[in-house]
Parts: sequence; C-alpha cells; structure tokens
Amino acid sequence: MTSTHETTVPTELDPASPFAAPSALPYGLPDFSAIREEHYEPAILAGMAAHRAEVEAIAANPEPATVENTLEALERSGQLLGRAARAYFNQLPSDSTPGLEDVQERLAPLFAAHQDAINMDARLHARAKALADAAAAGDLVLEPDTAYLLEKQLTRFKRSGIALSAGDQDTLRELNARITTLEASFGRKLLAGANEASVLVTDEAELAGLSADAKAGARAAAEARGQDGWLLEMQLFTHQNVLASLEDAATRERVQSASMARGAAGGENDTREVLLELARLRAHHAQLLGYEHHAAYIAADATAGTTTAVNEMLGRLAPAAVANARREAAELAKVSGSPAADGVAAADWSYLNEAVRKERFDLDDAALRPYLELERVLHDGVFQAAGLLFGLSFVERPDLPGYHPDVRVFEVFDAVEPGEPGTGLGLFLADFYTRESKRGGAWMDSLVVQSDLLGERPVVVNNLNIVKPPAGEPTLLVWDEVTTLFHEFGHALHGLLSDVRYPSQSGTSVPRDFVEYPSQVNEMWSWEPKILTSFALHHATGEPMPAQWVETMLASRVWGEGFSTTEYLAAALLDQAWHQLTPDQVPTSVDDVLPFEAAALAAAGVDFASVPPRYRSTYFNHIFGGGYSAGYYSYIWSEVLDADTVQWYAENGGLTRENGEAFRRKLLARGGSQDPLASFADLRGRAAEITPLLERRGLV
Repeated sequence: MTSTHETTVPTELDPASPFAAPSALPYGLPDFSAIREEHYEPAILAGMAAHRAEVEAIAANPEPATVENTLEALERSGQLLGRAARAYFNQLPSDSTPGLEDVQERLAPLFAAHQDAINMDARLHARAKALADAAAAGDLVLEPDTAYLLEKQLTRFKRSGIALSAGDQDTLRELNARITTLEASFGRKLLAGANEASVLVTDEAELAGLSADAKAGARAAAEARGQDGWLLEMQLFTHQNVLASLEDAATRERVQSASMARGAAGGENDTREVLLELARLRAHHAQLLGYEHHAAYIAADATAGTTTAVNEMLGRLAPAAVANARREAAELAKVSGSPAADGVAAADWSYLNEAVRKERFDLDDAALRPYLELERVLHDGVFQAAGLLFGLSFVERPDLPGYHPDVRVFEVFDAVEPGEPGTGLGLFLADFYTRESKRGGAWMDSLVVQSDLLGERPVVVNNLNIVKPPAGEPTLLVWDEVTTLFHEFGHALHGLLSDVRYPSQSGTSVPRDFVEYPSQVNEMWSWEPKILTSFALHHATGEPMPAQWVETMLASRVWGEGFSTTEYLAAALLDQAWHQLTPDQVPTSVDDVLPFEAAALAAAGVDFASVPPRYRSTYFNHIFGGGYSAGYYSYIWSEVLDADTVQWYAENGGLTRENGEAFRRKLLARGGSQDPLASFADLRGRAAEITPLLERRGLV
C-alpha cells in the first residue's frame, strides 16, 4: 500500500529507478525483480537530499509550531530514503555482495552525518520545545501517543548533543561517523571470517553420527564453493549445532576451535583492532554527552534505566547458573569417563549431553529430526498458533518477488472466518536457508512499517540459517531451530499486528531491552501440546511423534538450562565489561583483547571453560556490528516479562482467541506508542515478577 502524503522534492534520482516512486506491488513490497545492486546508492543519496530539504522546510517554517507542521511533518518526511534504505539494509546481511559491502562503507559516515544534522538542528529543537511548553501550560492538549512521541523526540535531541557547544558537536559528529564506519567494517570482516573458518572434511568417516541429510547439505555447501568433500559452515554463535551429532572427537575439536578462533587469528579478517577502537570511541561519545560510559548511555534510554539495575540482574543470576552448569557437567563427566566435571571439553558438551538425554529421557536430536520437517513446523506449528491466537491466515504468493530465490512471500489475512477470505493485513517474507552471502544468526526486519498516518501496512522479513538440503529432500530441523523459528516469528507478529498512528512508533520500535519480549513469548507455542502434536509428524510416514517422546520433551525442558543460561550470561557480562570502560581503560593492543575477555569472565564468576560465552568478543556481532552494544542483557531482561506472561496465559486458559486478542490489543498493537512497561502492566495487571524466570531456568 502506498501513501498519498509523500512530498515531492526535486532530486537527481533517475525517474526510472525502482525507488523513484512508491512500489506498485501489494503493500508496497519493493520490486526486487527490478532492483539491482547499482540502484541502492543513488536512491539513498537522493533520499538523504530530499529528506534534508523536507526537514529544512519544517525547521524554517515561520508559522508557530503545531503538531501538524512539526511532529507529523517530521513523521511524513524521508519516505524516499526510508524505502531505499530499508530494502538495502535488509539485503545487506541477507544476501550480501562485495559491491553492497562497499556501498555500506561509503554510506555509513553519511548516514551518521545525516542523522546528526537533524538531531542537532536547534530550530527543530525549539519547535518541539515550544509544543512541550504549550502542553505543560495547558494551552495544548495532546493525544497520549502524540505526547509520548514528543517526549521521545526531545529525549532524542538531548541524547544527540543538542545542548553541547559547537565544538563538542563537531567532535560528536566525527565520532558518530567513525563509529558507524567501524561497525560496518566489523560486520564485513565477520562474514568473511565465518566463511573462512568453515571446516572442510575430506574423509567421510570423520562425519560419523551426522545424519544423511546433514551430510548432504555439507556436501552441497562444499560443491557451491568449488571444494571436494563436506563443508561444515559456521553459525554465528560459539557452539555449533553439528557438535551434538559428530562421533569423532577430533572433528568436534576442529569445529570448536575454528569457531572460537574467528576474528583473532590475524590477517585481514581479524576483528580485534576494530572492536578496540569501537569500544574506545563509544566510551568517548558517552562521556561527551555526560554519561560515565557507553553502558550508562544505553541503559538510560532503555527500560532498565541504569547500569546498576543491569548489573544487579546479571549478578543475581550468574552464580546460580554456573552452579547449575557445573552440576550438568558432572553428569556429562560420568558419561565421558572423565575424573572431574571440569574435564568435560567444550567441544564435547553437546555430544555428551545428547548421550545423557538419551539415557535419562530416551531422546536425542537425531531421533527427533525426522519429525521436525520445516513445512509442517511452519504451517502446522507457527502459522497455526498465530491463527488460533490472533485469527490470522497465510497464503503463499509465488507471484511476488523476493530479494533471493530462496525467499518466500506470504500474504497475511486478519480475522478469517471459515470460508471467508478475511482482510489483508500485510506480507511476511521467509528466508530460512544459510548461504555464503548471508551472515549467521536469525533476525527479523521490516521493509514497510505500519502507520495510520501514512496509510501503510506492514511488510516484515524473518531470516534464519538452516542448512539447505539437496533439491527434492525435506528440510529436517533440530529442536533449537524449531524454537528459533517461533522466536523470530514473534518479532514478525510484533510488526504485523502493529496498530499505531506514527511510523516511528510502529511494531518493534521499542527499547532494545523490551523488543525481545514478544518474540520470547511466542516460543512457548512450540511447546504447547496441541501445537507440538500438530507439526511433530514423521516426514515420510506421517506418523505422529510417539506420545511418550512428547511427554519426555516437556519433562526435560529444565535439563540443559545450566549450559544455556551460563553461555548467555557470559556473553551479556562480556558486553557490559567492554562498555563499562572509560576511554583510557580500553586496552590499546590487539594482544590484550583475549586476556581482557578472560579477566572479565573471571571477575564476573562465569569463567567455566566447559561453557564458553555464546559469543566471544571477536565475533560478537550483536554488540560490535549490530544494534545491541551494551544491550545484550536485553534477552534475559525481556525474559522476566516473557516468563511472567507465560504464567498469565496459563492462569487464563492458555491457547485461546480471547487471550491472543488481549495480548494483541494491549501489547503488540501498541508498539512504541506508550511506555512499554505500561503496556505490560495493562496486560498483566501489575509489574513483572522474576520468580517465573528463576523457576523456568532451574535457578530456584
């Protein structure tokens, strides 16, 4: 859907560019059949010029400030830039090329300068301040979402340096430009380093234990790179999924060592110099704005509020988590024959863990995978849960283009009655498979954001990194991939079910320590017996997963929480360690990076060699290449809300439309149009409590 409010500003963009006008495709889906690599940079540059002209007209308006000529005008501005930049920043991590990466390095400082020019414009600040003063005096009555928008706009001005001297503002601009350039460089090195670290196996005997379809995928990956053998590609996190299956200890160690060495092995893909400069410049940036360090700057604009609150949360959880992990290690040591729990190697943890699960729970991933076929999990799991909760239905649209042949487009319909087509809500793009051009991990993105002001409906994307099987073979998942699919779709629902006026408040436009909350809630439906038994069918026979297996899976959920909580907390604490430094405290030599990491983990009490951090510093893309610097704690912070919400569902009857509609109306639909903790309290009837999280994680 296109907007009727776009301001036409003369630019040098070729009218034939696929970005020159709003897309004519349904819901404004970018026309990827027409978009080429060379279209992005001219469209973004023209978009910046057009946006600056629009903002200049707002700032220079001689009329007194009003909501319409200031706040709404700012919300309407920048639409050319928005549609080009959203398409570009979606494709960059999903299907990158050297050309797209070059564009990023050229544009990163320009984006920073563009935002600085707006956020440091004293005239815009004066207009926003005039509106706030009029509201405070009772001369202007603001709708709640508009009042919240104004509050956040004034905060943005302050955090961008509006009160600094001209000289300090110049310094801040230089810092912002350099920081964005370094973040782009880190991401580029990380992707190349991950491809470089992939483990090539030439003797099939070394792959004993790996399933036939997983081996076929590894064979196809090797062939795609012109190599002979089986290529075990790197996932973003430290612990690689294949370690659970590989019987050969030497092969497991090769994979683990390759994973943990990423970014610290020297050469052009070494990330240590970049991360050190980033940590130092972020600390300088924070101090210039009056904060003790970068972590304090981040926490102040999140629901946590202070680093003290973050430190207290992480500090409360870490000792119990590590103790739990050591108990699990003792169990694994019995299987391995090791005389001590600490003798369990990190490379062997998953493999031994599978042996314990099989012995204790009569389960292992290899037995489960034939029952976890992607299409069933998607349609009879993820989509079915969304239908039962929110009345949504999904129709695949092969006529609509994605940015890569693997991308599938689904039209989403709302409140469907039996036999009725329902109302078109938006589009969901699914990009499930790993490839050399895609960075690791899983994430959600938006190509079009919902807005009543602009008359636009959402177009959202989910990316995963599942190994693609050979043509004609089913895609079989491990359980972690099932929960990841549900998790990322929780983000998608946050975007799809947004119902706000202003585009800047749409969907996932909430503090980073709240954004993971709805996605973590959605994971619960992967465990819901009604949903689980619908999708857990054998891919060849259609037979349901044995009932006792389902019961055992549910009973075994707490097992392994020591490992998962400890590896997560180690990464979160490492993030805080880097970002609670002042500029002069940041190490100066690349040789100090790993020793600093080791010392930080020891100081936090999470230096357990059997359970290394989920991400080491040198491949921690969330904090050095993405948007989670000093914010990786957000997952556990959000999980407090999530676990409490799971309890709310249980208290109110579970998987029902009534509960789904309450969650949708009171929380998902509101996006960032009000204080997100007020949205939670509206749903729950009180503030969140931590006890449900402690029980879930086995930390009580």
